Amino acid sequence: MKRLENLLNTASSPAAGLLLPIYVGMIVAQGAYTWRFGVELIHILGSMNAMTERDFLVAVLTLIDFLMVANLIVMIVIGGYATFVSKLDLEGHEDRPAWLDHIDPGTLKTKLAGALIGVSGIHLLQTFTKIGDHMAGAAPAAAYYEGVKWQVVIHLTFVLSAIFLALADYILEKKLVLSHREGVEAKSA
Repeated sequence: MKRLENLLNTASSPAAGLLLPIYVGMIVAQGAYTWRFGVELIHILGSMNAMTERDFLVAVLTLIDFLMVANLIVMIVIGGYATFVSKLDLEGHEDRPAWLDHIDPGTLKTKLAGALIGVSGIHLLQTFTKIGDHMAGAAPAAAYYEGVKWQVVIHLTFVLSAIFLALADYILEKKLVLSHREGVEAKSA
């Protein structure tokens, strides 16, 4: 049995290495996303005086959206790499993320769901800022309200998914702790 375990460990190492190009691609995507953030920021600064307060709010929400997605990319790249590919040698490094000690696939999924809720909430808030235009008849209202309804449904789906993921992770963690405790008690008896 130990031989089979060693064989599986040896075979799985190259499989984890196949994730490297994907992580490098995500880092390149992060660079592109940072570029787009800069372009959007320059656009906002250039047209700030011509913007209404609502337009400026929507522009700032767009920048926050960029930031949240960029943070999500960093979290997935660092957490995923450390979980599935190789341990990061950041011990004692001043920029080491504190959450890295507590990351596992379940936690990554829950954090991903939370980030998606944040991004969805930003988009929903941007949509809500435009409702006044549709109430005043400046744009067709029926199709817009149908779109708002579906955005709310999607947002609530993200919220429920995050709750269920967190609950499943909590139950699994409780079972692991209970199993460990029972194993310790059995050894000491």
